[in-house]
Amino acid sequence: MKILLSSLEVEKQKLNQLGNESLANGIPLFKNNALQAQSRKVDELIVQLHKQSGLKRRSS
Repeated sequence: MKILLSSLEVEKQKLNQLGNESLANGIPLFKNNALQAQSRKVDELIVQLHKQSGLKRRSS
């Protein structure tokens, strides 16, 4: 779970960087394909983390 959390933090930092660059360049966030792909990656990690935490709660 720690590995997943650290991966999530790294990917969130990448997402924030892409968002800041997009805004600085006047590109709407919804039109930035790289940002949208990174957002999906972060979303998937959040889902995985949620599933893992749910499994740990059930087994406790």
